[in-house]
Amino acid sequence: MNVEDGRIQKVLADAGVASRRAVERMIEEGRIRVNGLPATAGQKIGIKDRIEVDGRGVRLPRTTESTRVLLYKKQVGEMVTRDDPEGRKTVFRKLPKLESGRWIAVGRLDINTSGLLLLTNDGELARRLTHPSFELQREYAVRVLGEINDDTIERLKKGVRLEDGMAHFDDVVPGDNEDGEGANQWYRVTLREGRNREVRRLFESQRLQVSRLIRVRYGPIELGRGVKSSGYRDLLPEELKALRESVGMDEPTRKRPGAADPKTYPFKRQASRPSKSQRADKAEDKPMRKNSGSAAIRSRLGSGGLGRGERRPTGSGRSRAK
Repeated sequence: MNVEDGRIQKVLADAGVASRRAVERMIEEGRIRVNGLPATAGQKIGIKDRIEVDGRGVRLPRTTESTRVLLYKKQVGEMVTRDDPEGRKTVFRKLPKLESGRWIAVGRLDINTSGLLLLTNDGELARRLTHPSFELQREYAVRVLGEINDDTIERLKKGVRLEDGMAHFDDVVPGDNEDGEGANQWYRVTLREGRNREVRRLFESQRLQVSRLIRVRYGPIELGRGVKSSGYRDLLPEELKALRESVGMDEPTRKRPGAADPKTYPFKRQASRPSKSQRADKAEDKPMRKNSGSAAIRSRLGSGGLGRGERRPTGSGRSRAK
C-alpha cells in the first residue's frame, strides 16, 4: 500500500528501522536527523524528507509490504545481530530480501542458545511481542548438569533474586531424558520475561549448570518440526493471526450482533419460515386429524368445500369462502 506522511516513530518502525519505542530513544539521543536538523518525537515525515540515522541515510519506501513473520531455527554459534566485529555467522545472512523495510529480530538468543527465533518486518509487532506488559510466555528445553529436587523446583517457581531483580519460572517439569541416565537431565521451563540470559542465571543461582538450551515456543508459536537448522519459513496465515491477536493487534472473530451462542444459549434455533407454496403443499400432504373441531375447516366444508373424491377445478375462477 502507498506510504503517507505520518509521525516519525510509526513511519520509521513501518520501514523496519526499529520499533517505535527504540525510535523514540534514538530521537532522544540525537541519533536521527530530518532534513539536516535533529528529529523531534511525533513530527511528521514523508518520502520527500531526507532522513539520517547515525549519520547514514534512510530511504523511505513508496509502498509498504504486508506484515510478514519468519520462524527461524537458530543453531548454536549464530549471532542475533546484523554485523559482528569478529565475523561470526549471523541469523540475517540468509533471510529473504524485502522490497521495503528490513527484518527485525523479536528478542535475542545468545550465541550458545538454539531454537525458535521470530523475525518480522513490522516494527510495532516486534515491539509488542517483546514488551513485558503483554507477558507472552516463552518455553525452553533445558539440559541441566546437576541434581534438581522438589525444593529446588519450588524455589525456582516461587522466585529468586538476581542482580537485576526478582525472577522466576512459571513452571518447571521433567522433560524427555535424551541422554539416558546420568548427571545430565532435561527439563521444560516457561517464563514470561526476556531478560538477558535469564534462564541460565536462574539455574546458576541454584548452583546448577545449563549445558544445552533450546527455545521451543514463543507465545502461541511452536518450533515444531520441518525446519532445518539455520532455516526458516513464513508463518501460516492462522499462525500470524494468532500471534497478532496475542498482543492485541487483531481482534478475535466476533459473531454478528444478536446471534445466539450454542454453548450458552440452550434453546433451539427456529427453523426458517417456509414459503407460501411449501406451506400449501405441506397442508395438502398432512392428513386431517379426526374431530379436530376447527371452526375454519367446518366453515370451509360447509360452504362449497370439496368432498372426498372430488377434484379442484383448474383455472383462475376459484371461489373463496366468505
